[in-house]
Amino acid sequence: MSRLPIEPRPLNVSERAVLEHILSADFTGASELRSQLDRTEVVALWAPGSVSVDLRVLPPARHAAMPDELVPVDAHVHDESGDYSGVLLVWTDKGATLAGLEYAWFGDEVPSSLPPAHRVRAATR
Repeated sequence: MSRLPIEPRPLNVSERAVLEHILSADFTGASELRSQLDRTEVVALWAPGSVSVDLRVLPPARHAAMPDELVPVDAHVHDESGDYSGVLLVWTDKGATLAGLEYAWFGDEVPSSLPPAHRVRAATR
């Protein structure tokens, strides 16, 4: 999938809320990743109109020491009726800095926004 670079911008309210919620889970590196949020920019969309984005953390930043590029949190999205409707994934650059926020949803309709944080059930794997 080819990314669509955009003029770097700060996280919007929805992106920030979802990332804060997911990164509130207890895992190695969570504190360092949380500390990066104020220095994180959105630099690309994954497709036209996509809510999945590439992220860049501006220096200086405390680096996490995670063994994997995927944050070890199951972040399941549930719709208004409580049905499981998707998952959010947080990616890092070699386990050190925030690099992406991915929304994988179920169904035919492409979401036009991220789910509210209260609809995300986050648990450490």
